[in-house]
Amino acid sequence: MKISIDSDTCIGSGQCALTAPGVFTQDDDGFGEVLPGREDGAGEPLVREAARACPVQAITVGEG
Repeated sequence: MKISIDSDTCIGSGQCALTAPGVFTQDDDGFGEVLPGREDGAGEPLVREAARACPVQAITVGEG
């Protein structure tokens, strides 16, 4: 699994960090970030749910 956040699309709603805090966080400006070393999802079962919860679909979850 490979996770990324499009920083140009993110509006900082925080749904990713609330849904899967072991993978996502928010930067100092409130925008979503993938935690360092967690780009593979770290086995977190709610990563796909966090992507679905994003109101602007800024999160991409791919295979590989």
